[in-house]
Amino acid sequence: MRGRIPDGFIDDLLTRIDIVEVVERRVPLKKAGREWTACCPFHDERTPSFYVSPQKQFYHCFGCGAHGSAIKFLMDYERLEFPDAVEELAQSAGLSVPHEGVDNRPREDRSGLYQLLESATTWYQKQFHASAQAQAYARERGLAEQTLEAFRIGWAPAEWDGLIRHVGHTPEKLKVLEQAGMVSTGERGKRYDRFRGRLMFPIQDRRGRVIAFGGRAMGEDTPKYLNSPETPLFHKGRELFALWQCKQVSGALHRLMVVEGYMDAIALHQAGLPIAVATLGTATTPEHTERLFRTAADVVFCFDGDRAGRDAAWKALDATLPRLRDGRQAFFLFLPEGEDPDTIVQSEGKAGFEARLKGATPLSEYFFDTLSHDIDLTSLDGRARLAERARPLVARLPDGAFRDLMAQELKNRTGTDTRFENAPAPAASRPLQQRAVRRTLVRSAIALLLARPELAGELEPPYAFAELDKPGVTLLLELIEVARARPGITTGALLEHFTERPEAEALQKLAVAEPVGDDAMQRSEFLGALDQMQRQVDLQRIAALQVRQVDGTLDAEGKAQLRELLSAKSRGTPAT
Repeated sequence: MRGRIPDGFIDDLLTRIDIVEVVERRVPLKKAGREWTACCPFHDERTPSFYVSPQKQFYHCFGCGAHGSAIKFLMDYERLEFPDAVEELAQSAGLSVPHEGVDNRPREDRSGLYQLLESATTWYQKQFHASAQAQAYARERGLAEQTLEAFRIGWAPAEWDGLIRHVGHTPEKLKVLEQAGMVSTGERGKRYDRFRGRLMFPIQDRRGRVIAFGGRAMGEDTPKYLNSPETPLFHKGRELFALWQCKQVSGALHRLMVVEGYMDAIALHQAGLPIAVATLGTATTPEHTERLFRTAADVVFCFDGDRAGRDAAWKALDATLPRLRDGRQAFFLFLPEGEDPDTIVQSEGKAGFEARLKGATPLSEYFFDTLSHDIDLTSLDGRARLAERARPLVARLPDGAFRDLMAQELKNRTGTDTRFENAPAPAASRPLQQRAVRRTLVRSAIALLLARPELAGELEPPYAFAELDKPGVTLLLELIEVARARPGITTGALLEHFTERPEAEALQKLAVAEPVGDDAMQRSEFLGALDQMQRQVDLQRIAALQVRQVDGTLDAEGKAQLRELLSAKSRGTPAT
């Protein structure tokens, strides 16, 4: 399993890489003052609102809100995961990516797994073309030759050691087969093929490499579907079958649909709906939903209309809620009991299935209908019960327009207050996430530090303003420590440090604004803001000591502190 990529390497990489060059290789840019601009590659627009800043080394779209460093741009544009985006940028810079917390195993180990699985895929395909039984089943299921090739469907012969004989019996080969999850071991230690007498569906990663297999049994054999076990390459809670094929058909996917079976996804692709992916024998996970929304803005979850399908749908909703940032939408499509996407598209065709898609239930409607299905909303107790059920779930939504609207809908249905004390954001950072930006002293200091991270180098701990009881102080302190620990860090790299944090959206909004004045003026304003914050600390101390003085609990030392603070206040300087 991959280790964590050190922060220092990320900083060094982003310092060496020019984001303008990274973006311009993929999107035509035009110079606009100190920045570069283009029509946003992440949403349709006629007037450019996408800006790239060479000074800050990050991009921002004022239309759809897309933003980030060169790493984030590759993740969104090329649909790469974070480690893969880092690998690609590092390769272009001639760097090797280090990883913390793992053994320094040679890269050949993993390459050997990929090579073996590729060899197995090719072998299974050859066995398919040699098997009358497999071909008859494919015809029965209506699989066209083009579909068979696109999904690289194969056949595992009903032999105990067919693949083992193909790969080889040497201890080295058997070890790699075992690491790849392609063999099982009997009670007496004898190894045999994991997949036998099954139609084989290769599972491909984001780069199109085979990382695992799903095998469908013929007739009444059980289990009906057998997947590869967890391996160094394959984690079923993260992967989605047919996502690779979806990306090959369309460069800009606006919608994806999640179905439950391999054949369901394949049937929809063959019918002209290359938007279907399937989970791999597991419920929808948060990792699934994040990957789905990185690929498309709209996601439709398609399930059977029975109890099991409804339970699976609710699990999908639960995994989706924290990922529903503004611009993302989720829908739920329930099919008649006893039907699945394969049978529906064969009987109704592409047009019929698209009509069902258009009638899919929005997440908000499914959310409230499900939570209130057994509640009498005409009664006070019923409305209270709905509020009790819904409020902790609405609180899990990211801050933004959708959460505001869901909160308002809950208030409309129940008449209750919609404040969410259990929201996931820490108390110190929550006020910074409000969409209406109000420039407090702390917020101004953060904005200036984001624009000029090198200003942190002028500070020495301990910081007198650290005791200030104001929202955002904890975040400011963390930003200062990060910038001090990583000299030369850019705005883009500093924002990258907070990418997965609740504060990321607020920091991005502050980073977009251009500070007023030249470097000297900005430095003066930053240090002045910290100085005023220290004065506010003094005022807080004075107030606390005066309360003790009134209570009669102020000792001699406290009285001396109070005199010193009041004297400093009268002079207009912070206390030392």
